Amino acid sequence: MIDAATLALVTAAGVFLFALGTVSLVAPTRASRFFLGFAGSPGKHYAELAIRVVLGAAFLLAAPRALWPGAFTVFGWLLLVTSLGLLLVPWPVHRRFAERSVPQALRFLPLLGASSMVLGGLILWAVFGGHAAQ
Repeated sequence: MIDAATLALVTAAGVFLFALGTVSLVAPTRASRFFLGFAGSPGKHYAELAIRVVLGAAFLLAAPRALWPGAFTVFGWLLLVTSLGLLLVPWPVHRRFAERSVPQALRFLPLLGASSMVLGGLILWAVFGGHAAQ
């Protein structure tokens, strides 16, 4: 049961990243609106943190069965540690940081989109390539 839930969560993360990258390249205005919504309210702030913690744990649990267990372990811990760090940051501070940094990052939206597609594709390959090899 945990294996199936973990696989579903990690697969969903890969699909999400690939889709986000695709939207960033073919509909940049829509992607920009999505990115500008981060930390827009306390609910979004805490929802983002909860999703990151759940996904971090899922990557750690999926690591032994993935094609690249070391990369999944590092990525899982990166999500968990940065999420816990953000939990210590009050929401207004997170919002101000997002308001300053996201518009600057959007200047590189095509690169971010392509990178997101590559990362999503690699996650899916690692899950299904590693799963099929066992």
